[in-house]
Amino acid sequence: MIEMEGLLAQCHWPPLSAPYDRALRDAVAFILQRFDVLGIVASGTIIRGNPDPSSDLDIYVIHAQQKRQRIQKSFDQVPAEIFVNPVSSIEAYLRDERKEGRPLTAHMLATGFVILDRDPVVEQLRQRARALLAEPLSSDDAQLTWLRYGAALQYEDALDIASTQPPSANMILSAAVHDMLRYRFWTANRYLPRDKDLLDALKEIDPDLAASAREFYETADIARCLALAEKIANRTIEARGFFEWESKLEGI
Repeated sequence: MIEMEGLLAQCHWPPLSAPYDRALRDAVAFILQRFDVLGIVASGTIIRGNPDPSSDLDIYVIHAQQKRQRIQKSFDQVPAEIFVNPVSSIEAYLRDERKEGRPLTAHMLATGFVILDRDPVVEQLRQRARALLAEPLSSDDAQLTWLRYGAALQYEDALDIASTQPPSANMILSAAVHDMLRYRFWTANRYLPRDKDLLDALKEIDPDLAASAREFYETADIARCLALAEKIANRTIEARGFFEWESKLEGI
């Protein structure tokens, strides 16, 4: 108990209103009781000061032991997502998420508020995260071709059943369009935004495509959806079904 009180005394707190301030403090106390902590970083809309009714606390815990855990728990009726990871796992996430175009860990560490810093590795990880986010996203031709292939295949599957199974066609078509829009970020060397931010982020790099995408998602008419999907395909993957390509010959 004395040790935890000492750790709490080392914590720094962002200026939050009720009920978020108490929820964050209770969440940190919960973390300190459960884990051997090197550092704690809090991020998300609540920490940035612009929460909405569904916002939660995102809390990243740098763990001294080679163990990891994901916890979803409410504190004072405020939901919290707690990510507990050792340094080795965090380094792997930084590397792998960059390759996937979704540097979620880097964003949390680089932009979050440091609640507790007990080891130099905390700032080292944050510096690495900031450097990673400053680098433009890069991809090779083979990766882009795989992305085009996947979206084009789904588009073709939707066309095949559009007249006989409209609900299923619409479901598949939505997935195809989603992949086409994500492909546009790859070709712009931009990291993929969260889905709830995608249309707004797309407007920054391609306003016309963003307008077509918004109309696609707003219409319920399958014929109009097909027409818009074709327009989106032409502007992004430049394919609407089968196209000739081949992967590299690899040893197995």
